[in-house]
Amino acid sequence: MNKSFRIIGADHTGITVSNLERSLAFWRDVLGFELSHTAHQTGEQAREITGVAGAEIKLAVLKAPGGHKIELLEYLAPRDRRKNVDLQPCDVGSVHVALLVDDLDVVLERIAASGWKAAGKPQTLERGPNAGKSVVYVRDPDGTTIELMQLPKSE
Repeated sequence: MNKSFRIIGADHTGITVSNLERSLAFWRDVLGFELSHTAHQTGEQAREITGVAGAEIKLAVLKAPGGHKIELLEYLAPRDRRKNVDLQPCDVGSVHVALLVDDLDVVLERIAASGWKAAGKPQTLERGPNAGKSVVYVRDPDGTTIELMQLPKSE
């Protein structure tokens, strides 16, 4: 007998980072996300959840306007994990988070003032369901891609 199920919603997006405090400074202080809570996971529970033997994780959950959450995870163990993997948006396994913003220019100025930059110049989409939106990718301190999208300005 085939039982059925359904996805009832999306709770959060998790991003593994190299330095939790540095990433918090970016997501909270530069992008303006609200810190929800922090936690520490270790032992059998961490191993069973992640499938990583010896996992020890400190994490922070941030809330975006609209309710979506970003979970930043710094693995303190195991020691033999890959660090500073420079995935490009075209690489298999690369993911990005898309954020709607009200003023792309102001966000990009703030990001530049914090020492980070956009991948290129914002582009206005001409076709499809996002026609009229201006979009550009930026990278967080660990190279995670964030897509910034601005709705068309009303005349």
